[in-house]
Formats: sequence, C-alpha cells, structure tokens
Amino acid sequence: MPKRLVRLGSQIPLFDLQSFGREFSPRRDVLSPAAVAQIVRTVSRAPEVMVKVSGGANSARGVTAHLRYIDRQGKLEIDTDEGRRTMGKGAEAELVADWDLEARGPYRRRAGRTPVKLVHNVILSMPKGTSSEKLLAASRDFAREQFALKHRYALVLHTDQDHPHVHLVFKAVSEHGERLNIRKATLREWRGAFAQQLRSHGVSANATERAVRGETRSRFKDGIHRAMLRAESRHVLNRVERIARELRTGGLKPVPGKAKLLETRRDLIEGWHTVADAFLEVGQGALAQKIWGFIGGMRPPLTTDEQLAAMLAERTRIRDREREHLQERTR
Repeated sequence: MPKRLVRLGSQIPLFDLQSFGREFSPRRDVLSPAAVAQIVRTVSRAPEVMVKVSGGANSARGVTAHLRYIDRQGKLEIDTDEGRRTMGKGAEAELVADWDLEARGPYRRRAGRTPVKLVHNVILSMPKGTSSEKLLAASRDFAREQFALKHRYALVLHTDQDHPHVHLVFKAVSEHGERLNIRKATLREWRGAFAQQLRSHGVSANATERAVRGETRSRFKDGIHRAMLRAESRHVLNRVERIARELRTGGLKPVPGKAKLLETRRDLIEGWHTVADAFLEVGQGALAQKIWGFIGGMRPPLTTDEQLAAMLAERTRIRDREREHLQERTR
C-alpha cells in the first residue's frame, strides 16, 4: 500500500500516518514544533490553500490572449516581476514583447513535434471570506520567492467569484535557459510555501493532502466534471444511468475499490489515534481531544460510484423540492 505523507513546504515528511501508528515506531518522538503546528492547523480544519495549474500557451499570440483573458481586456491591474503595476488595452502585448518569449532556443518549434509551452498559468486560491488584499500580498511574496531573477512572471487578482484567487503567469523557461516542468511534488512544495506566505500576512492557511484529512479524492477529471455539470459527458451519463438502475433494484453493487478505501481509512485512523496518544502522554490532553474530534468528524470514504449516487440523490431531492414549491404556488 502506498504511504500517505504530510509534507511541509521543504518537502520533509511531517509524519507518515501508517508507519507512525505501528508499535515501536521510531517516528513517535520526532515531531518538531513545525510539525506540531501543522497538526494543530489540520485538526482545527484551517482553510486549505489551492495551487492549481490551469494550462498555458505555446505561442506569443496565445500568451497575449491569455493575459487579456485574466486582466479582463485591460480592466484589471497586472503586477509584474519588476514591481510595476500596469493596466489598460495594450499592456498585455507590451508585457509579451518585454518577455521576448520566442527568442531562446528551447521555444523554437520543430517539425512533427507538439509545440512546447511558452508560459504556465497557475491559480493561487483560498476559500470564501479570505481577504483579497492579503491574498494578493501573499501571492506577490510567493512569486518573488519562487521565481524572482529566474522566471519572468505576472499576477492578476480576481474577486468576481465567491472566493478570491490570483492568476500567476510565468515563463516556462528561465532567464538561464532552464525549463521548469511542473510535477506533483512541485505542487506540494508550492502549496506549503504559499500557505506559509499567507500565514505571514495573518491569514489562517494550511497545506495538507486530502488523504490525511480523511477526504476522498474524486476520480473525475476537471473536463469530465464540468461536462457532467452541463449534462454533456456521455461517459458519466452512462455511469449515472447504470447507478440509477442499481439503486432502483436494490442498491449499488459492491466494487473491489471499496475494500481498499476502507483499509486505507483504518490505517489513517490508527495513525491519528497514535498521534493523539503521544500528545496525551506528554500532558497535552486538549490537543489529543481535538484530534479525537477531528477523527469523529471524518466523512465515510466513498467510491466513485458512491459519489455519483450521492450527487444523483441530491439532484433528486432538489428536483422534488422545486416540484413541491411549484405545486404550492399553483394551488
């Protein structure tokens, strides 16, 4: 079974919840103050940061179009890596020209090969209620720490949705000619670093993996999920129809993945109980109590079919309420 790690921004494991729960584990007495602080934030359910890659562009024209999209056709201010703030139509093209995107060898297209990305776009986000000013300040600090003097970058703050977020666009190839490939480990490190910057600005923020929080990761790709919301995904619609038939004829059929989910959850809970016991032994009963409450608040692990069944049931409830409301109005 793969290990579930909680990682700090430095990529040092906070604790391995599986091995930590084993008897005579050598990891039981190695929790640093930073690790304890991470545990406190996790069991207190501090808001989780989101760092998400949302594509990029492989031509100067594409980069300009993307910048126009995120600055809302010149209506929003663009923060640059040089400390300038610019806005208005034409600012995007000037920025692209300043970055000299296609001047370096790694950018040149080759016959028969897919063009490489000139820029990456990353979204830095926090839940509803987060101060947009502090989010932007933390995003500036994060970008400076990660990319200053290496990759040219720009930021734009969006506040038109229910949660504030920042679009961070940066050159895929550094000023030294090195290409940055974003991997899962990169995103884990960035989440930790971004959360730390938010905390330095007085915003409660955490960066843990879903498994450690007892959350089931949805197996739907973003594209499929959006298509499903629009009722356009044939793959999901076929699956929903099958699930609906099973529910009408006695319930969902068991799937092999459920046993794996339950086994992982048992290991997770055992690890959290061991952490609580360790705190109890050193007189931190209040923290142990918080951990027990955190365990009790975990939702049951769900397979993909069970997630779809729950969504189907919720849609049915909403439709029934709307029908009842309409009937009351027409009486």
